[in-house]
Amino acid sequence: MTDLLTPETAGPATDTATDPALKRIAALEELIGDPDDPANPLGLKAVLDADERGELLAAGEQALTGFGLGAEFVPAEFGGRFARADRFALLMRSLFRWDASLAIGHGVTSFIAGLPVWADGSDEQRRRVADLLCGGGRVVAAYTELDHGSDFARIALTARPAPGGGYLLDGGKQLVNNIGRAEAAVLFARTDDRPGSRGHSHLLVGLDAPEIDRSARYPTSGVRGCLLGGADFTAAPVPAEALLGEEGGALETVLKVFQVTRCVLPGMVVGVGDRQLRTVLSFAEERQLYGGPVSALPLARATLTGAFVDLLVCDALAMVAARTLHLAPEEASVRSAAVKYLVPRLLQDSSYRLGVLLGARSYVREGPYAGFQKTARDLPVVALAHASGAVCLSNIVPQLPRLADRAWRPALTGTRRSYDDALFRLHDPLPALDLGRLELTARGADSLAALLPEFAEQLARRGPEYAELGSLAAEFSGHLADLADRAGALSPQDRTPLAGRRAFLLAERYVLLLAAAACLGVWRAAAEDPAGDPFLADPRWAVAALHRLAQRLGPRRAPLSEAVVEGLFAELSARHGTARTFDLFRTRLAANGGSDKGVDS
Repeated sequence: MTDLLTPETAGPATDTATDPALKRIAALEELIGDPDDPANPLGLKAVLDADERGELLAAGEQALTGFGLGAEFVPAEFGGRFARADRFALLMRSLFRWDASLAIGHGVTSFIAGLPVWADGSDEQRRRVADLLCGGGRVVAAYTELDHGSDFARIALTARPAPGGGYLLDGGKQLVNNIGRAEAAVLFARTDDRPGSRGHSHLLVGLDAPEIDRSARYPTSGVRGCLLGGADFTAAPVPAEALLGEEGGALETVLKVFQVTRCVLPGMVVGVGDRQLRTVLSFAEERQLYGGPVSALPLARATLTGAFVDLLVCDALAMVAARTLHLAPEEASVRSAAVKYLVPRLLQDSSYRLGVLLGARSYVREGPYAGFQKTARDLPVVALAHASGAVCLSNIVPQLPRLADRAWRPALTGTRRSYDDALFRLHDPLPALDLGRLELTARGADSLAALLPEFAEQLARRGPEYAELGSLAAEFSGHLADLADRAGALSPQDRTPLAGRRAFLLAERYVLLLAAAACLGVWRAAAEDPAGDPFLADPRWAVAALHRLAQRLGPRRAPLSEAVVEGLFAELSARHGTARTFDLFRTRLAANGGSDKGVDS
């Protein structure tokens, strides 16, 4: 592993010359500037002060409007800059590393709201929303009703036929970000009282009618600045042309386009984990204990290294999921649920362990490490947003038996192999995202987990330096065989969202296998690319990643070897000192990027 990273050794991730998305990411980092500079109007002090007031940082919103962030949410074909889901997640990761409140309050909400419009809207509706977002306006996705949670089939806001045409809206929406100040909303409303999946429709509506009360506000413990509000509709008239797509088609659209948000949101939230680790590493390098820095203590070093590896695991699965939307959208229903379940879980577990290392400073709201308490409050809110872990697993459970029959068993017996590493070549171009190719289920297709037997066989033929990685890959291939048998034995009820704990535990295990396959794929693609990133081509990070995932599968196992831990910590420390991100891309940050030591640009 490289002990010191420079622009020359950091690999292709730092080359912004030919990638317009990476250029914009670099420009955004420069716009944010050094977060630890107290004179920076967009710095950490300003962010924390705004959070204490329960407000979004006004200077931050102004800067993002000037940057043209809204255009990032609009597909290029409609005049925006959105072209690749993986690059979009990377750009938004910079915002989440800076301030999760701004990332959500000035960004993600409008992106989510736009998806049903791009999928089902008329040319006029798409033009209207594209112009609104590219011009710095806001559109919100109004789905949530507190009485019904994630049970969309029971959503109660009604849109009844109005005399003379159009609809009359009655009911309410709660916990909708920005609804109090947005120009438009995509409403999920009941248009048919009959049972079944065709009872709800999407409506694109303005929000200025006097029959709409948008005064409700819901304070939160995390992302305090986000303007979570509600709206009450009392016979509010909307025109017939507000309907998006066909009447009764909203539920199917939601189940498809939410695969996009579930694939990209986890990749964004990796930025929060990066910020937390950066803060605690600064503390551990400065705090002296037993004659040396805390970071030199074996337990502290293992905690820091473990958090670093977890970020790499999260990023591998997140990037593979985002690229799936372009390369294998028919498989996205399972993969999107998997990444939305696992990444928040890993980040929250890591947050707890880092908080223990930081000690009392983890909840202190002032001083050089005050940013940690904000991220620790923000992370659970961000993790729950859009879909809880239980909802994600419930999407996977019914698909397990078919995945076992059609993908895993053929791969295990060698009767079907499909080696294509395009999912893992992180800098290769991608075809355009076609929302029309998304499916409600994967229909038994799984080209990711099905690669585990192939990875194991290939590594078994490599030299002794790959023996540890090969052993782990074989172990995960064995877990896949076991999972196939267990999935095939599920009872009829355990093949539905009403399944018991046993089926949900199998879904959890499956998600870990997908993460292992993603890590092995990213490693192999880098190792086979002569111009690949030397760090990603080194098997030691993949060994550490699979080791940590295997610990979650059980049983308990011996710690990583000291050589692997020391090599990873050297990488982590070098990135911190040279102001680079702790993910797969090692992106250069502005100024010191959160290190308290200062770095020459």
